[in-house]
Amino acid sequence: MLTVTLPDGAQKQFESAVTVHEVAASIGAGLAGAALAGRVNGELVDTSHVIEFDATVAIVTGKDDDGLEVLRHSCAHLMAQAVQRLFPTAQVTIGPTIEDGFYYDFAYDRPFTPEDLERIEKEMSALAAQSQTVSRSVMSRQAAVSLFEEKGEHYKVEILKRIPDAEDLSFYQQGDFVDLCRGPHVPDTGRIKAFKLTKVAGAYWRGDSNNEMLQRIYGTAWGDKKALKDYLFRLEEAEKRDHRKLGKRLDLFHTQEEAPGMVFWHPRGWEIWQTLERYIRDVQNQHGYQEIRTPQLVDMSLWEKSGHADKFGDGMFAVESDSRTYAIKPMNCPCHVQVFNQGLKSYRDLPIRLAEFGSCHRNEPSGTLQGIMRVRGFVQDDAHIFCREDQVQKEVTDFIDVLSAVYRDFGFDEIIIRLSTRPEQRVGSDEVWDRAEAALAEALDYKALDWQTLPGEGAFYGPKIEFSLKDCLGRVWQCGTMQVDFSMPGRLDAQYVAEDGSRQIPVMLHRAMLGSFERFIGILIEHYAGEFPVWLAPVQAMVLNITDSQADYVDEVTASLKTAGVRVASDLRNEKVGFKIREHTMQKIPYLLVVGDREREAGQVAVRARSGEDLGTMSVAAFLAVLRKDEEKKGRML
Repeated sequence: MLTVTLPDGAQKQFESAVTVHEVAASIGAGLAGAALAGRVNGELVDTSHVIEFDATVAIVTGKDDDGLEVLRHSCAHLMAQAVQRLFPTAQVTIGPTIEDGFYYDFAYDRPFTPEDLERIEKEMSALAAQSQTVSRSVMSRQAAVSLFEEKGEHYKVEILKRIPDAEDLSFYQQGDFVDLCRGPHVPDTGRIKAFKLTKVAGAYWRGDSNNEMLQRIYGTAWGDKKALKDYLFRLEEAEKRDHRKLGKRLDLFHTQEEAPGMVFWHPRGWEIWQTLERYIRDVQNQHGYQEIRTPQLVDMSLWEKSGHADKFGDGMFAVESDSRTYAIKPMNCPCHVQVFNQGLKSYRDLPIRLAEFGSCHRNEPSGTLQGIMRVRGFVQDDAHIFCREDQVQKEVTDFIDVLSAVYRDFGFDEIIIRLSTRPEQRVGSDEVWDRAEAALAEALDYKALDWQTLPGEGAFYGPKIEFSLKDCLGRVWQCGTMQVDFSMPGRLDAQYVAEDGSRQIPVMLHRAMLGSFERFIGILIEHYAGEFPVWLAPVQAMVLNITDSQADYVDEVTASLKTAGVRVASDLRNEKVGFKIREHTMQKIPYLLVVGDREREAGQVAVRARSGEDLGTMSVAAFLAVLRKDEEKKGRML
């Protein structure tokens, strides 16, 4: 007798071995029809998987995250099958799932067109309607190589030859299409009902620019048509909010080929930058940070000693001078240790919190650069806390409190927290990593926060907590970080005098709230669709005249507001006031102050909100009070 334990604790008895599908059918026909895969003792498997011994079993459907993953992976195979039916000479290479979708890379003798995507999508629908059975098989590497050589799939042959001989090779087949894959997959193509191909782009084979350029077709798949429709709406909305388009339209910044991955900030964009910097500086001052500034060029020997040259050497810009090699700093941490090392520190001096708006450069691949979201030159709100081991938990928990308040000020109330643990390539002993990981986990538990573990995703010198924001479209952006480092201070000779007079190595906490200023501003642009809350808006108010007779009064109002610290401008052009209102509304300026003869004579302004709401006529002082109240809210409760 075989016992299957379900997620709710209920148990089912079977006389002999049973498949996941049969377990689902024993629960109900509806569940069997919805089952896409199963989890057997925690392992994700096909519904055809045979359970031979007592096990815990969960049925996976399209409503589950695991189910969506299986669905999307299977849809990628469906797309590859359709491509090869329509374009028989196309070679299939690699096709993983990604966030909200999937892609497959193809080798073909001409670029795929939008019309090709329509044909492929239509063929996918036809194949899905046939409900072709998806079956798994295992074969030897030699047999697999022979199969794909016969099919002319040279890229698959290359993949196969890199797999160790002893490793089992699983394959999935549907109709005339077969591909190397770990799985699992849906039971049949009929389960794939809601999908859309979204775009085609170039991609180098294995991500290496020295290799051939392939074509990458992206798509998305969902459990039902409504979920797909909702996603496509979010995609359309994201396109409207693209920071690159809005950055140009609102005259915030630009990039150009002469400085790839670098940003040219325009006056209005730089106003946003400076507002962020002033805000973060004030927060750090309130919480005991001391601001410093460290060099841009540092001898390569320091980066070799810290371990960065070995780990990140390919991504560092280097220059030669006086027979020495210097690196343009890719990060700030080794330089901050040098500041700490100046003068002997006592245990009574700790913690020491050093902050820098550090300008860094990394040689990111040109194909990954994207507006101001992914750049080569960037500035971090970087800080390092040097403390005793018994101070780590308090420093981490205090940082979490500060970070949460900062994110709320920017309008982000939902924070996703993940603890990234030791990677394969790392410095420091396992015992040190055990202590570092435990310190972060204890701090999160002390705050009673929900968090997940990301195994193997830590930095090479220590584990880290990653703080991610959810924007108005539900997209997740990893921004803040807190990392515990027991290794780098010792590598760079940092020490303090302990209470017993001995020399001890401090713990170094690496932390950032916004991360890259460039990227965070890009996130804000898209989150607010350029309609920044008043405290962040580069121009908070625009004063408009109706005729030339109000020009002097417009100048007077503008000067008064500037004196009060308002970011204000005026528009005295000889244009109709309606035209000016429309133009500055399109520029998403929070307040428009319209001045005619009546307002001039009364010493007032007619106030119009960005939403189009008429706030009435009021004195400049009264308007200033309205604006200040809006500023105080920051981005909260918007």
